[in-house]
Amino acid sequence: MTNIDTGGRDRLTLAVLVQYRMATTAQIHLIISPDVRVEQTRRRLAKLREEGLIDRITLPQAGRTRVWHPTRYGAQIACEWPELRGRRPPRGAADRTAVRLKVGHGLTVTQTALAFLKDARRRGDLCRPLDWIPGVHHPLSGGEAVIPDVLLCYQRRSTDGTNRTDGASGAEGTKGGVLLRAFVEVDRATMGPERLAAKLGSYARLHSYAPAPVPRQQPFPEPAQETWRQRYPLFPRLLFVLDGTGPTGVETRINALRTAARDIALAGFLREVPVLATPMTNLLQHGPAAPIWYPVQEPDHRVDWMHNRRRCHVVGCVIV
Repeated sequence: MTNIDTGGRDRLTLAVLVQYRMATTAQIHLIISPDVRVEQTRRRLAKLREEGLIDRITLPQAGRTRVWHPTRYGAQIACEWPELRGRRPPRGAADRTAVRLKVGHGLTVTQTALAFLKDARRRGDLCRPLDWIPGVHHPLSGGEAVIPDVLLCYQRRSTDGTNRTDGASGAEGTKGGVLLRAFVEVDRATMGPERLAAKLGSYARLHSYAPAPVPRQQPFPEPAQETWRQRYPLFPRLLFVLDGTGPTGVETRINALRTAARDIALAGFLREVPVLATPMTNLLQHGPAAPIWYPVQEPDHRVDWMHNRRRCHVVGCVIV
């Protein structure tokens, strides 16, 4: 690997493309270098392409927009770095044809990431580009798995200088703020509302799944522990971002989530894990920290994605 600024934005650009899988020139610029002229980002991308670390496809139907993705060589190099250890890109992530066929969903996921990154910068919170982690594999029994579109890690700045832990909202206290994690599902209306709503059941299974303990000669064997606890102190909240359809379609999909949430089998999961949905248009217009999210169990409420269940915004008032 030649002429790479391993301490700067060249390295971060490659790492982001390996982790996000694809991004347009404008998206990369706003993720990596919003403080410089876009020409510098274009030169950086061209240099990385010359070195065989990244490549691009062109979308003729979108004003010949260039979509960048890592090459196999670039992914191999980046996945050896500590910041990407254990985050192998999926098969086909470096293939031009595979990128072209997945570009609609892939760019929408990247645009969602950008909304959270920009909002964190504006608020003074900490959400770095590599805190947006697609495709984290969570195994279940029988070879099944839950693979969210994204795992989001976000540190909310503390306003009083204290560390807080808030189990009701799925947040844990950290030095200088509150750390939140969220599973993000970006839905482009490519599947029916029922299949979207069925994801609630999958996440509920993950929430309760504990593999059978290995038989041992112990008088008092330890009880099986849910596998998610090996990764997270608290189960991440679940966010659905709805795109690819108009207001009526969004309402239909939110209603499907609400109907699924009435299943008594999901009651324990929904008591502990906030599940929220919002249209992509609202996310981009107002930002994720605005009260644009619909709790699946509270159809008349609108909340921000970091909300504590004890404070729910309703049109014109606040419930405490």
